[in-house]
Amino acid sequence: MRVLGMISGTSHDGIDVAVVDFTLDGSSLGARLRYSTSTPYLPALRERLMRALPPAPLTFAEACALDTLVGQAFAEAAAAAIAQAGPVDLICSHGQTVYHWVDGRTVLGTLQIGQPAWIAERTGVPVVSDIRIRDIVAGGQGAPLVSIMDTMLLAGLPGRPAGLNLGGIANMTVLRPLTGGAPLAFDTGPSNALIDAAAIRATDGRSAYDAGGALAAAGTVNDALLKQLLDEPYYRLAAPKTTGKELFNADYLERALAGFRELSQVDVAATVTALTGQTVADDVRRHGVDTLVASGGGCENPTLMAMLAQRLPDVRLTTTAEFGAPTDTKEAIAFALMGWCTAHGLPGTVPSATGATGGRILGTIQPGAGPLRLPEPVSVAPTVLRLRGDVT
Repeated sequence: MRVLGMISGTSHDGIDVAVVDFTLDGSSLGARLRYSTSTPYLPALRERLMRALPPAPLTFAEACALDTLVGQAFAEAAAAAIAQAGPVDLICSHGQTVYHWVDGRTVLGTLQIGQPAWIAERTGVPVVSDIRIRDIVAGGQGAPLVSIMDTMLLAGLPGRPAGLNLGGIANMTVLRPLTGGAPLAFDTGPSNALIDAAAIRATDGRSAYDAGGALAAAGTVNDALLKQLLDEPYYRLAAPKTTGKELFNADYLERALAGFRELSQVDVAATVTALTGQTVADDVRRHGVDTLVASGGGCENPTLMAMLAQRLPDVRLTTTAEFGAPTDTKEAIAFALMGWCTAHGLPGTVPSATGATGGRILGTIQPGAGPLRLPEPVSVAPTVLRLRGDVT
């Protein structure tokens, strides 16, 4: 089955697409990455989206407009990918998260926009969407859902490996917890969320991110500010737990800087980059991880990666590229995998990772141009993902 996976992450910068051929062989699921790309949002749409995010007030009219505009952007990205890679059997669209309703360690709801009917109409292909909510109503966090890919892709590693995704928020999947039992997953805290906010602040909006980690590299970590940031109560919550830009946003950074107005912009960038490095490293040590496999946009920030390596001298630090998944494509591949699971009647979650009462078949299916035809259900879920790259 050929599945197109799509997502725009918590950096809200564009749409990542992966076309994956899946072949089931007993307990192993073969996957060949046929095509991948990233399509930036048009500047006017990204600006409009960013203006609407928490803590900004939002009208139903603007929410409706953004749901349509993002859905149309996803539809065009899907159609362009199909034109390049050839026909697909299914699309799985995560859409764009705009709110994740969290109260302490309890997630009460979530909202992803990007109306999937636009994708189905544009491509004629069935679309799986609204992926997170079924896990939430089963008592889970609805995140990090990529734990299903982490546990399958890294299953053959010895010791205590973990997958790390450095998006707007950083999340980690520990395959074999120190306490024993099933895999554990959680959001460690901000990754690019505060780094991007610092870059926007430093450049008066001319740059939406710290390109090449240059701002942080030019600065010095302020220990007093870092200590204050590390006092955030979220870091002391037990896993599973999840967070987002509802907490870690530009306003959060401005409040933290109230007592540090003389700090240079590059020192702010260095300090929030160190915050990501420190919070990830703290969780790596807390869970006894010996191999850390990173992915996400943060992998393109050499300053952040150097800070991680410096704090974890005894941990093997690598990326998902070693396992066939380009670092900027892993999440899109993961949602293609979840779409495959839904089509075959299989849970797309790891309950121990999200805290749900059990695995659930994820999403809602929007039919394509013709009658909806799904493959025969699979009775036993594969436990290993063997991914090969064949990107065109």
